Amino acid sequence: MNIVNEIIENFKTNKELYIGEKVTISEHMIQTAMLAEKNNSSKSLVCACLLHDYGHFIVKDPDLLVSKSLDGKHEDLGYEFLKKYFVSDVIEPIKLHVDAKRYLCRNKSYYEHLSQASKVSLDLQGGFMTDDEAKKFSLLKYFEEAVKVRKYDDDGKIPDIKIKKIDDYQELISSQLIK
Repeated sequence: MNIVNEIIENFKTNKELYIGEKVTISEHMIQTAMLAEKNNSSKSLVCACLLHDYGHFIVKDPDLLVSKSLDGKHEDLGYEFLKKYFVSDVIEPIKLHVDAKRYLCRNKSYYEHLSQASKVSLDLQGGFMTDDEAKKFSLLKYFEEAVKVRKYDDDGKIPDIKIKKIDDYQELISSQLIK
């Protein structure tokens, strides 16, 4: 099985994985990608949005991590797995999307917009960035893309809405593979 088919199959077989939100991880990632598309984002950013939480599919038991209040470092797991297959413009924002949340949460209104599950995970992920951390983060090459992924991430958690099927993204996923 090639990587594109493997990814699509993982979306289909992990349809019951919620990790504290009102939508499944699969639904959430598709909604996040749809928001990026709606905002005319690049193909690589749409793909990053689609795969930003893929690390949750790699964690042995993500629901157990939630129940025990542990951070599974899904951003690192996803990055390490996906970097063998995808271009940097896809994987770097994935690696940085949790730090983007920590950065953005320095703004009180942004923090208040987070879902309860995101607020809980924020503490596990290191909490608000310090001024020094924020300054260093803002200078990273993929800073802006990571912030965009994070903002779409926050809004891609709406239950019971019509979303695309993962199969609709097969061509997009294929187009972002390392040549």
